[in-house]
Amino acid sequence: MGELSDDQLVSAFKALGHPTRLAILGWLKDGNSFPPQDRPAEEVGVCLKHIQARAEVSQSTASQFMATLQRADLVICTRIGQFSHYRRNEQTIAKLGKAIGSNI
Repeated sequence: MGELSDDQLVSAFKALGHPTRLAILGWLKDGNSFPPQDRPAEEVGVCLKHIQARAEVSQSTASQFMATLQRADLVICTRIGQFSHYRRNEQTIAKLGKAIGSNI
């Protein structure tokens, strides 16, 4: 599985340093807690519009939040037509947990 570099750890901590981004990552643990979509959340993730609605932020702010989480490799984006869907990157999150447990 490998380990996260120091730069990757810093990027992840910065991404999680905002309460809404931290909450979003928690919400994505259960994609089915969002409104139904054409394709299952387990398959493609949660549509940005649903994340935006739950976070009660503008579309541009939601996009910025998700871009930050994506740059830190904490979420994976799947484009379907004009819509972006996001799901957690469980592999990176597991590495982050391991790094916290062993290095910090």
